[in-house]
Amino acid sequence: MTTEVTQQPGQSQQSQQSEQPGQPGPSQVAEAVKDYYGKVLASSADLKTTACCTATAPPPHIAAALNRVHEEVKDRYYGCGSPIPPALEGATVLDLGCGSGRDVYVLAQLVGPTGRVIGVDMTDEQLAVARRHADWHAEEFGYANVEFRQGYIEDLAAAGIEDGSVDLVVSNCVLNLSPDKPRVLAEIFRVLREGGEMYVSDIFADRRLPAGLLDNPVLVGECLAGALYTEDFRRVLDRAGCADARTVAESPVELTDPEVAREIGFATFTSRTVRAFKLPLEDLCEDYGQVAVYRGTLPEHPHAFDLDDHHHFPTGKPLLVCGNTADMLSATRYAPHFTVTGDKSTHFGPFPCGPATAAGASSAPGQGAAACC
Repeated sequence: MTTEVTQQPGQSQQSQQSEQPGQPGPSQVAEAVKDYYGKVLASSADLKTTACCTATAPPPHIAAALNRVHEEVKDRYYGCGSPIPPALEGATVLDLGCGSGRDVYVLAQLVGPTGRVIGVDMTDEQLAVARRHADWHAEEFGYANVEFRQGYIEDLAAAGIEDGSVDLVVSNCVLNLSPDKPRVLAEIFRVLREGGEMYVSDIFADRRLPAGLLDNPVLVGECLAGALYTEDFRRVLDRAGCADARTVAESPVELTDPEVAREIGFATFTSRTVRAFKLPLEDLCEDYGQVAVYRGTLPEHPHAFDLDDHHHFPTGKPLLVCGNTADMLSATRYAPHFTVTGDKSTHFGPFPCGPATAAGASSAPGQGAAACC
């Protein structure tokens, strides 16, 4: 008789998996991922599901940047979203699980010659592609501002990433592949500067998945077996010091391969882009009577700016915001683009915020639509 083992609340599948005789431990999972992305997949055409594919067309400025990325780099791309936020000029960006470097070379153009982009990946074959075209991209852009480091995203210190040294951390369908997700998230918030941002796209599940699925290298490599239950993602983030993460966008994942669907089709998967900031935020939206006005000064967003899936800021329109949102707009690199008035000297109770404020999290009881939604 086989005993089905599932995750405990907030516990990574892999950390629990290592305790089960005959099942793969963290190092085995990592090796399976390296083999799948380094040897099994020759290009994105070899993928069996839409989990590691970007479903929507990129915005025009990203599309223009992609046109200047080498074709081989783009052919070896396995991502599920577009984790590239605005306001990047001069920023230091870290791309976790950078693979062949597609997003690194896009970001290199957006941060400009005064910025810097660091890609970290554990797969030699992928990094070889990224590094092979570094000079080509430097000539194309007119400057060199990228570097690629071999390493594990669970131990960024070993890859030479110092405390508080990064403005933005991005990853594209990589967190689900990690054998120790809590450690990855803790590392992200270690390396971020105060007010820095985590902006990631990844695959999430609507339930805790049986740990035994990690024994299937295809389900792992297709970004499914390691997908975190959305509520556990919120809990792990909270323990990493992030009390309020925001879902920016989401789309369903189709299990297009019949065998994959047979093995794991009992669960529902979504591709989500999530942002979070290294700020001392509260765990619920609170009302301090603060107001935010978007100035319309981000070049790619002249008419409105969307902080997340329920905070839409039309240019020039004053909107009531909760204390957390006020901080996200005034204590980060977005501050030059917003006018935020009011402080936290007077508390008016809970703020009626809208939909999920974290990946999969529901708004607090009794809270409905907000003025900023």
